[in-house]
Amino acid sequence: MDELIDILDANANLTGETVMKSTAHEKGLFHQTVHIWFYTKKGEILLQQRGKNKKTFPLLWDVSVAGHIGAGEPIEISALREIEEEIGLQISQQELHKIGVFKSIQKHSNTLIDCEFHHTFITELKVPLHRLKKQESEVENLKLIAINLLKSELTDKENNSYVPHKAPYYEVILKKILEKINAQPNP
Repeated sequence: MDELIDILDANANLTGETVMKSTAHEKGLFHQTVHIWFYTKKGEILLQQRGKNKKTFPLLWDVSVAGHIGAGEPIEISALREIEEEIGLQISQQELHKIGVFKSIQKHSNTLIDCEFHHTFITELKVPLHRLKKQESEVENLKLIAINLLKSELTDKENNSYVPHKAPYYEVILKKILEKINAQPNP
């Protein structure tokens, strides 16, 4: 779905320009997205398999929830909207824990260049997997995977089933999730 988004400079500053998402991708203009990683107390990560009709990385496994921030939309509101749209879950803003903003440039073709700043959050998944309702047009499947298994698969050069984010991105995500899990009191 095309939507109006704010344009940033290469240092993540708003330029005051807004364009359609398709134009930003066509011209390689920097813009903002949200990434929300869900984890369980048992040390599992919720992964989303991208829809088969996605223009980029169809059927590859990726962040639990992700999406573009609409023009003028507050970042946290965008994150909550995307969570509800993609996995049918309503959470409070207080449950979102921002862990950073990551710059990403991926040239898929001459007319599809993703230049994004990912506002990245982690949050605990407090409902069973079967209670999530995937957005059919965006999400092919959902699964929980143990953090150690995910780490192993991400470092396996033969494994091409994940969206190719840079290694430091995945390292920060997993480190922050493990810190959050280890900080929780034992029952």
